Amino acid sequence: MNFVKRTNAKGDKISFYYDLGRGKGQRVATGVFIYAKPKTQVEKNHNKEAQLILEAKRSQYILENQATGSGLIPSHKFKANFMDYFSEYVTMNKRFGNRSLECSFKYFVKFVAKDHISPIDITETFCQRFRQFLMDTLTSETPANYFARFKKVLKAATKDGYYRISPAEDVKSKKGKPGKLKENLEAEEYIKLLKTPCFNTEVREAFIFSCYTALRWCDVKKLKWSDISGNQLKTQIVQSKTGKRLSISLHPIAKEILEKRRGVSTVEKAEINVFKLPSHNAAIVLLDQWCRNARIRKHITWHCARLSFSILLQDAKVDNATVALLLGHTTTKYVDEIYKRHRPKDQICSISRLPMPDKYIMN
Repeated sequence: MNFVKRTNAKGDKISFYYDLGRGKGQRVATGVFIYAKPKTQVEKNHNKEAQLILEAKRSQYILENQATGSGLIPSHKFKANFMDYFSEYVTMNKRFGNRSLECSFKYFVKFVAKDHISPIDITETFCQRFRQFLMDTLTSETPANYFARFKKVLKAATKDGYYRISPAEDVKSKKGKPGKLKENLEAEEYIKLLKTPCFNTEVREAFIFSCYTALRWCDVKKLKWSDISGNQLKTQIVQSKTGKRLSISLHPIAKEILEKRRGVSTVEKAEINVFKLPSHNAAIVLLDQWCRNARIRKHITWHCARLSFSILLQDAKVDNATVALLLGHTTTKYVDEIYKRHRPKDQICSISRLPMPDKYIMN
């Protein structure tokens, strides 16, 4: 392992760089420099200590290369527990509105079922078993999404020197079994809920707000006044060029709910939650009772608000690209595969569209 020397413009200092080759980015700064012509004892002592640091860096670099792909993890560089590496990666790569990476780590912890696992224990066979665990535990696209995030973590670990080749390189992400089709609310059932009282006003108004904005439970529960700008709702979609979140116009009913709840100015309570909701389980119990009072004989969960939002817009001939945008997606993939009507709405209405004369006589 050699170092390249570079003298600064004044000629009084010499900086050292790793000599990793002659290609772009292969002369990486070590952060160490010496004085070209030390004049004082302090500068002479600095040069001696800098040389010792360079030798330490040389030794560390050699150890790191020798340890790559082995069971030995140098403590100065690598994490001996892959749980720590995965957890740190999640923290450093969180994306607003996207919890797949966090959920992938959560299921990884469940699968390992202990607090420690060495990077060397994560083999191709281990990855295949983890993929199967996800497929057995979850349904539809979720196993593929979570395993894809796990593969990204291993790819990053490979670049960081934990592996020569990612152990999941040849293990493809796979979908799980089709999930149970969820119920959706029809237009007339929206009206029934709007006209029916609920034991909990917070749950009632939050659910109706979700029906008209497609917010998930986790999103509406933590929704803050700072997420509302006039008649616009800030979304999780981020423009790639500007890095800014997009805003979506609110439906009149959603605006009416906010106006009712606003009270004092939003500046004074920007970081206060819009809704004061109970636990998810308590909210579902209240939602179920409310639907029964409205004579809606369906199993309605909070996610049904999001699904209904998408289906009713598509029924109204709104194009899938717009529906995807309103749902907070950058492509129409999930609208085409998940957020669509899976059951026929009205068979009689559909077959009545077939041609028929005023009078039909059987010969």
